[in-house]
Amino acid sequence: MKKLLSIGYSLILGVIGCNDNKEAIPLDPVNWDSKYISIQEKDSLIMGSSYLSVYSSIYDGTEKVLHHLTATTSIRNINPTDSIYILKAAYYNTEGTLLRTYFKKPIFLKPLETIEIVIDQDDKHGGTGANFIFDWAVKPKDREPIFEAVMISTTGQQGISFTTQGLKL
Repeated sequence: MKKLLSIGYSLILGVIGCNDNKEAIPLDPVNWDSKYISIQEKDSLIMGSSYLSVYSSIYDGTEKVLHHLTATTSIRNINPTDSIYILKAAYYNTEGTLLRTYFKKPIFLKPLETIEIVIDQDDKHGGTGANFIFDWAVKPKDREPIFEAVMISTTGQQGISFTTQGLKL
């Protein structure tokens, strides 16, 4: 009986171990709550806005076939000694409709810190002309943040990737 239970237990473990239908675990999103800040010296800051094109889809072969991409939006503080502030990150679709805003209060980035916003490959709402508008603030004489996006998709042994860079408005 013990031998039979042992064999049954081994079979169950084998079946469970071979189960490839595991639920995908998304990357940990930025914990915006830990980045919120109340800006006291707002009058002394230089405010600005930047535009960043992001492609959640591109045309593949014809304008009737779309290839969907994962987009990693990178927000970079290139100042080695001072924090910067991101006041708003708004994501728009091809038609210019606001899809979502990523935080409700200003956030800070420590010197040389980078944070990301990831648009999943399955999120097709942005389309071929998706974009972000970022509002930001820096102290006088500090460098403005850099906004970049990396779009990527891989299927089998095929892959595509490209980047975009933000423009100050």
